Amino acid sequence: MKEYKITVLKGDGIGPEIVDECIKVLDAAGKKFAFKFEYDYQLLGGCAIDAAGVPFPEETEKACKASDAVLLGAVGGPKWDNQPGNNRPEKGLLAIREALGLFANLRPAKIFAPLKSASPIKEEIIGDGLDILIVRELTGGIYFGDRGTYEKDGVVGAYDTERYTVPEIERIVKAGFEYAMKRSKRLTCVDKANVLDSSRLWRKVVEEIKPSYPEVEVSYMYVDNCAMQLVRNPNQFDTIVTSNIFGDILSDEASMVSGSIGMLASASLAEGTFGLYEPIHGSAPDIAGTGCANPLATILSGAMMLRYTFGEIEAADAIEAAVDKALTTARTPDIYEEGLKKVSTSEMGSIVAELL
Repeated sequence: MKEYKITVLKGDGIGPEIVDECIKVLDAAGKKFAFKFEYDYQLLGGCAIDAAGVPFPEETEKACKASDAVLLGAVGGPKWDNQPGNNRPEKGLLAIREALGLFANLRPAKIFAPLKSASPIKEEIIGDGLDILIVRELTGGIYFGDRGTYEKDGVVGAYDTERYTVPEIERIVKAGFEYAMKRSKRLTCVDKANVLDSSRLWRKVVEEIKPSYPEVEVSYMYVDNCAMQLVRNPNQFDTIVTSNIFGDILSDEASMVSGSIGMLASASLAEGTFGLYEPIHGSAPDIAGTGCANPLATILSGAMMLRYTFGEIEAADAIEAAVDKALTTARTPDIYEEGLKKVSTSEMGSIVAELL
């Protein structure tokens, strides 16, 4: 029987609850499809600050590098708001991405049929459904550029630098083309090339790589227009490739177009098959421990792990189908509709596991 090693970072707030349900479903999938997991539980975020004084302990880094994949819940919360900027829980996220070389963030925005009515977008605009993949660069750009504060002539200011190199752009653009080839062979590069030199470099790199993928239809769109078009006509998009900050913003917008941020999974991939998998929502400390959290985004992140890191495509498809079926009868409070059964975090995880 195949065995995969996963480092588990439950994190803060609702993180432990939703991760437990994902593990429940992964174990059920393993039992059905003849593989199993070895879990190594480590700390990241606020809980790591409490235990070790830093958001990304050295022991956690070593464990992650020794595993096949990482499963993450969520980090942060007001408890740690008084930490200095370089020691906040969110700093652990930036540090782990850099340490593990997680340069490509995949954020699918997909509407499950039972949730079409939950989207704020009119059904006639959504049509038969929504299925967009946002490929976001994750280890460069403004989040990692030079920054600081200064004072000039008695006026205090601050700056953050958007900086990219050609190799950084090349590897994420190539990833965008590769995922477009596996989908509908349409790739949109989102930038701000009318203003930013960094965006003009992105376009130059895309044009240089494009001949290697003659089957892919390539288009360009300014980020402000893309934000509008995601609401106006989301089905025009298939695969989007973009920078760190633009991808951060657009993927959150796309999550709401798809109905609920509680349904959106993500994968952060390094070279090869190694990846970190997490829901895109936050730690929601206000509902932690109440049993109200929606575990489906984390469960779907587990399905992405099976698909992209372990190559267990049949198992990944089965989990996604089980989630779709579960939504026809049961919902957590955030996506509840009259006539369906309102269930807890644990109950929703159990329903998906049983449907496998």
